[in-house]
Amino acid sequence: MSLPGPSAETAPADPQDLLKLATRVAEQAAALLLERAGRHRTSVGTKSTGTDMVTEMDRASEQLIVGELLAARPADGILAEEGSARDGTSGLRWVIDPLDGTTNYLYGHPGWGVSIAAETSPGTVVAGVVIDAVHGDVFTAARGHGARRNGEPIRRSDQADLSRTLVATGFGYHPDRRRAQAELLVELLPQIRDIRRMGAAAVDLCSVACGRVDAYYEYGLSWWDCAAGSLVAAEAGAVVASLDDRPLDQSGSVVAAAPGIADPLRAQLRALGAHRVP
Repeated sequence: MSLPGPSAETAPADPQDLLKLATRVAEQAAALLLERAGRHRTSVGTKSTGTDMVTEMDRASEQLIVGELLAARPADGILAEEGSARDGTSGLRWVIDPLDGTTNYLYGHPGWGVSIAAETSPGTVVAGVVIDAVHGDVFTAARGHGARRNGEPIRRSDQADLSRTLVATGFGYHPDRRRAQAELLVELLPQIRDIRRMGAAAVDLCSVACGRVDAYYEYGLSWWDCAAGSLVAAEAGAVVASLDDRPLDQSGSVVAAAPGIADPLRAQLRALGAHRVP
């Protein structure tokens, strides 16, 4: 007697089908955020520190995303920045940052986005989308199928000289962490071309993927900050790893770089103590 096959809710999903769903939902969320950008915010609060802001738009975007994903796949798990969480029964979990770069959004500054990733086990992302809404860029990746921007294939830079490397980074919210990160930059800057600080980890990772910068590193991240962007960068040919040798979903850190400078940059960052930032 044959056993019954998996149901539609528990059957393994094709990464490209998951990507289509994630992209459709992310575009809806980005449209909502764009439509309401620049309006007076009715609810601006803080989370971990006084500089870690959250608005009603973070929550509205998350509500939209979670609702749409669960309407399409009700058995899936959820992990989202503004508190939505459920285990699910399908073996697939969506990792969501509904508004990456809230400070940029509040100030009307470019560099904020929507990030959605699908993982089949902790840390194993099979599909991811990041929308850089102000620039109209939709970055997508399905594991094993490469990375794209607005449907066109993208590739990381070919930089192989650390001294000519343009590096993106970011800063944490706690004053002691920010101080330590700034002090590290004083030592790193003379060894590279320059630094860019744009304010959204997911967008920074996609900037590596398309060659806008040669590398990006940061410590103090949450998994939703980099789940989708790390897949986009890796599928574009970048080397993506943590700073402290732990899995990305557990580390709170990431370094993504063109292959020619990945090892020397990571070694230099570790020598400067980037993996020990408080």
